[in-house]
Amino acid sequence: MMSTSVAADYVKPVCTGRAVMWKARGALGATLLLLASTSTGAATPAVRNAAPLASAQALVSPVATAPGDTRIPRPAALERDVQFWIRVYSEIPTSAGFMHDDRDLSIVYETLRFAPNLTPQQRKPTVDEARERYTQLLKRLAAALPAQRGAGTSEGPAGLSDEERRVLKLWGPDVTAARLLEASRSVRFQLGQADRFREGLIRSGRWETHIAQSLANLGLPPELAALPHVESSFDPTAYSKVGAAGLWQFMRATGRRYMRIDDEVVDERLDPFRATEAAAQLLAYNYRVLGTWPLALTAYNHGAAGMRRAVEQTGTTDFVTIARNYQSRSFGFASRNFYPSFLAALTIDQDPERYFGPIQRAPELRFHEIELPAYAHVEALTKALGTTTAVLREFNPGLREPVWRGERFLPRGYRLRLGAGARLDARAAGGCPRSG
Repeated sequence: MMSTSVAADYVKPVCTGRAVMWKARGALGATLLLLASTSTGAATPAVRNAAPLASAQALVSPVATAPGDTRIPRPAALERDVQFWIRVYSEIPTSAGFMHDDRDLSIVYETLRFAPNLTPQQRKPTVDEARERYTQLLKRLAAALPAQRGAGTSEGPAGLSDEERRVLKLWGPDVTAARLLEASRSVRFQLGQADRFREGLIRSGRWETHIAQSLANLGLPPELAALPHVESSFDPTAYSKVGAAGLWQFMRATGRRYMRIDDEVVDERLDPFRATEAAAQLLAYNYRVLGTWPLALTAYNHGAAGMRRAVEQTGTTDFVTIARNYQSRSFGFASRNFYPSFLAALTIDQDPERYFGPIQRAPELRFHEIELPAYAHVEALTKALGTTTAVLREFNPGLREPVWRGERFLPRGYRLRLGAGARLDARAAGGCPRSG
């Protein structure tokens, strides 16, 4: 609750019998009046989707397709890939990982296990040793098989070690020497994500209503709400090694088309609500350009222009054909697997108890949202609103450190979020006599 002296600096009550009218002083006073209207039963200011800051049409020529197709297909040809990612997301934690073939995801050579909380650099020697071991083993198997002929049986040629026979059996009786030699060049490590995924399921409850509404506003499939599981495990503070940030992992250049990003004041990539609205717009744009959800979702990782090139070079919009055959230096493992990993995340999100047991999602974040009519200093806001910087930070993660240190003002037009319990009491704030 605001003290009388602080509130009176910004808003003055005019008492007329039992009614209280307010006179505002300055921009902050106008803000407080707006807050007063929301706390006394008036409608909360409408949430508006942010408009793109620059036309995305310059990237590629869009096809004549609009959002509205709610089908998220799950091709049978992708099932081995989807099942691999289900295992990654639900079976093994971040203290373990799979050594596997990076093309045939049904081939998992071994599960490596580590001490908890190791850094990637600390895991590297173990991973490198395992990769080299399987590389050499596959080369030996390729040399042992007759050229251009299959193994004949799952046991393979005589003279193989037990470990060589085990790995050969993973590939089946029809594998060729050429395929094994190719596999020797594509041994990959995938870190587990089960603990992070479970934590993300819990966190997701804070924003699921806003995500659902933002998607519905643009006529997008509700299943797209599972995408942050793949992007950030629903961690709004997440940063990638290449600079993507927030719940929806926007790169800076893409984010600026839909959000306000300023290093000194605001980075709305870190605001789950603004970033959700931006992600919905980007997904809608991708779909208008590409015409299918497998391609539109893959474009979220690879870019709409990149996926349009893939369509042009392969002569098809069939995602499976593109994933299996498209050759590009930039279309690597992550891009090929973005859609299958999304399908895996969606599968788990729709039935989490099957994979993790009982899950209690976090309660929805409740708040008021007001638009600042002019620049404001954080200290003035905290005093006038009777709150603390810590509370404002919790509800407004998109504001940057210079704002919280008082070195920069909150910008005009910023949609400030306040806890649902924030109230402006006219009589306590302004000294009107209470009726008997």
